[in-house]
Amino acid sequence: MKIGIDKIGFYAPHLFLDMNKLAVARDVDPAKYTIGIGQEKMAIAPITQDAVSLAANAALNILDDKDKEDIDFVIFGTESGIDHSKSAGVYIHDLLGLNPKARTIEVKQACYGATAGIQMAKGHIALHPKSKVLVLGADIARYGLNSGGEATQGAGAVAMVISADPRILALEDKSAYLTADIMDFWRPVYSDTAMVDGKLSNEKYISFFESVWEDYKVQSGFGLEDFTAICFHLPYTKMGQKALRAIYEQGTEEDKERLVANLEASKTYNKQVGNIYTGSLYLSLLSLLEQQEELQDGARIGLFSYGSGAVGEFFTGVLQPGYRKYLNTYDHEELLASRTELSVDAYETVFEDTLPADGSTVELEIESDPAKIALSGISGHMRHYVHKDKK
Repeated sequence: MKIGIDKIGFYAPHLFLDMNKLAVARDVDPAKYTIGIGQEKMAIAPITQDAVSLAANAALNILDDKDKEDIDFVIFGTESGIDHSKSAGVYIHDLLGLNPKARTIEVKQACYGATAGIQMAKGHIALHPKSKVLVLGADIARYGLNSGGEATQGAGAVAMVISADPRILALEDKSAYLTADIMDFWRPVYSDTAMVDGKLSNEKYISFFESVWEDYKVQSGFGLEDFTAICFHLPYTKMGQKALRAIYEQGTEEDKERLVANLEASKTYNKQVGNIYTGSLYLSLLSLLEQQEELQDGARIGLFSYGSGAVGEFFTGVLQPGYRKYLNTYDHEELLASRTELSVDAYETVFEDTLPADGSTVELEIESDPAKIALSGISGHMRHYVHKDKK
């Protein structure tokens, strides 16, 4: 039985910042941002969008009534959770009107959370072939104004329906993974911004990739010649290039050219959104599928997931016949094209516009947010969301 991605979509907030303008404001050569780390735009989340609403908007655009009835497991990977106890997925289950006879959980391991969700989904569907699982990866990457990580911020979400007989990507069985206790990136519970050792994180990302890649080759007998493309978790888009460079000499010049060209296609959306943590790998996959017109049915795609702290995994999938019919390329391109650019001053104002940390009552103005699902306020220490189509 084939199990894999039957549907996939993403959502990014309606605001963005041009990285060239941020560089000028920070007295940095713009090439450091646009070429050095490979970012063009940064998605900015208004106060009316959090991880829950971003994920709900991503899922809203791909689910039909049959999906809502068949989904009996919701797995939300995020490191931007809003509650130490209640799963962020429970809010989404209600907002989307899913079948109440379902399991719903939140999964956390830095940027690896959505991948953990996919692996759990595969096991669930193997036991229950008629089921569908909604896997979500949504985050808001925050490092602070004028911080070393500021240029690698971003916001967005990816939603995937995992099922038997998938129409887009069938996931193969073999997988290689690795865990080690490393303090390369973390966010203590008392902090709303992340802490990172950038040099160590880059080194560990590459060393984890090399390790799981070698393990996977032993398990599968495959080499670079067997892959049409390899997609990477992209905290910034240049990171994928650094990792691929570590292994592409294992193949021929033709292998190298193919993998490099497809890596470029896989970075298109990430360049315009920035880092979305748990969703970054799957935004890269979606970008490849929608922006590389030469991809053929039956192509094998490698996927490298890395969550600082750290867990890494390499696994693979095969594109299914007619997969292009089930993509939403126009909608995604329109979403990115219709956003509103912020000045650096306006971005800083939005960044510092945060919710009260003491549970105070607040009512938010959601009319200026075009998203169908938005955070409308807090009262009684509870967040309240609005699905505008259900008002």
